[in-house]
Amino acid sequence: MTTSADPPLMSRCVAAVCGVVSTLLAIAVAHLLAAILNPDSSPVLAVGSTVIDLAPTPLKDWAIRTFGTADKVVLVGSVLVVVLVLAAVAGVLARRSFARGAALLLVLVALATVAVLTRPVVAPSDVIPSLVCAVVGVGALWWLVQVAERGTMLPPPRGLIPVTGAGERAPEAAASASRRAVLVTAAVMTAVASALGGAGRWINSRRIEAEPVTLPRPAPGEAAPPLPTGLESTVPDISPLQVPNGQFYRIDTRLDTPVVSAADWTLTIDGDVDRELTITFEELLAMPMVERDITLTCVSNPVGGPYIGGARWLGVPLLDILDRVEIGPKADQMIATDFDGLTIGTPLELLLDGREPLLCVGMNGAQLPREHGFPVRVVVPGLYGFISATKWVTRLTMTTYADTEAYWTQRGWDTISPIKPSARIDTPFPWSSLPAGKVNVGGVAWAQNDDGVSTVQVRVDGGAWTDAKLGPDLGSVYWRQWYLPIELDPGEHTLAARVVDGDGTTQVDVKTQPFPGGASGIHTIPVTAT
Repeated sequence: MTTSADPPLMSRCVAAVCGVVSTLLAIAVAHLLAAILNPDSSPVLAVGSTVIDLAPTPLKDWAIRTFGTADKVVLVGSVLVVVLVLAAVAGVLARRSFARGAALLLVLVALATVAVLTRPVVAPSDVIPSLVCAVVGVGALWWLVQVAERGTMLPPPRGLIPVTGAGERAPEAAASASRRAVLVTAAVMTAVASALGGAGRWINSRRIEAEPVTLPRPAPGEAAPPLPTGLESTVPDISPLQVPNGQFYRIDTRLDTPVVSAADWTLTIDGDVDRELTITFEELLAMPMVERDITLTCVSNPVGGPYIGGARWLGVPLLDILDRVEIGPKADQMIATDFDGLTIGTPLELLLDGREPLLCVGMNGAQLPREHGFPVRVVVPGLYGFISATKWVTRLTMTTYADTEAYWTQRGWDTISPIKPSARIDTPFPWSSLPAGKVNVGGVAWAQNDDGVSTVQVRVDGGAWTDAKLGPDLGSVYWRQWYLPIELDPGEHTLAARVVDGDGTTQVDVKTQPFPGGASGIHTIPVTAT
């Protein structure tokens, strides 16, 4: 072991590599163990989830605007970069004092362990990946330091180390042998880490494969009619009338895809109710089902943004279940809790105002995908997801806003926030260059809380508003496709679209950001005709 009196054989760069490689190996082993035991116990994912919870709302909003659905990948990558930079520092410290380098690695693991232990739902086994991460990280760093000192991949007995006539290795030869041995050993460790990480990803991919469920048919008279042909068949690049499951937007706080077993799932309804109720997945499937076409929207969706989609949902009317428990007189909020403790608050006045909230088990004719809430999620027409669309739901608590604050309420978002009417231009794309002449302007529009879409209007270069042609009507809580053929002269142009709801009210043209209650404003795009 080197001391302050002995000049280390490793350069700072090689020492930094030792710190990074030992940490990569430790993370890979921990990731593999977490994949086997519980993906949420992965140290990196635990730290990332903690960062999400602690991040200020404006920062979250900026991340979604900037990175879209890749925000989670960017977050995990950023956490990993910070960890590896500190791991490189640990390697440099270990050049002269292994204890100091190891101590820094242990501090990093301790922070990850705290992140794991402070999750809402924790099992004793969840700390195992972090503990193993600590042992592997420190052990790998120690091994690399030994390799550097002895100049061989596998430290041989000291008597077999080549020496000079003076009884010691020549400094230049020793340093070169040390560097080669460390780099070869580091390459082997990196390959092992890559293989272990790949195995963890494979196990996770197998875990999130669909758990086969036989869905019941809707009750008599409750099946949705056959889906009509959408405008996407005639207007290229317009959003499909029904968004396929694999293309449906996903915005939530999860860094992984939760795996919740239908066999173990239960839903408890409690709080201010006359009688508490707990039902199993099998009992839920036995209840009368309805099939409804409903459009979901994320409150983080900017004007013209992608975080909205229409789908056909199969589920049990939530009010049928609430009637069985009889809500008490004090409650003004329903707190929905997911399997991992995340809470979403829905105003009872909006839940009970005539709309039809569902406990959904199916999506677009198939069982609910895991990434969209399998086995059961909440869908409430006309409300942004942050106050209604709880995925992986396991508890519904009738309470008051005075007594309980949900996850997003604590972060400053509105408590009562119906989806704002809006129109989006899908085609042509913003800033695109088009041949001059006839052009189809098309997209989708929605007005879910105001009797649906009555009219969509298009304006070119600030001129008069012109009514567009509307696509199929699937009900007031579903979006509607539209298009309008226009003539464009050569040059730069500005296109705008707005919606008029069933009450004859034109959408608000005042531009606001998504925080705290949803974006508003007219979607306007520039194009060039040539």
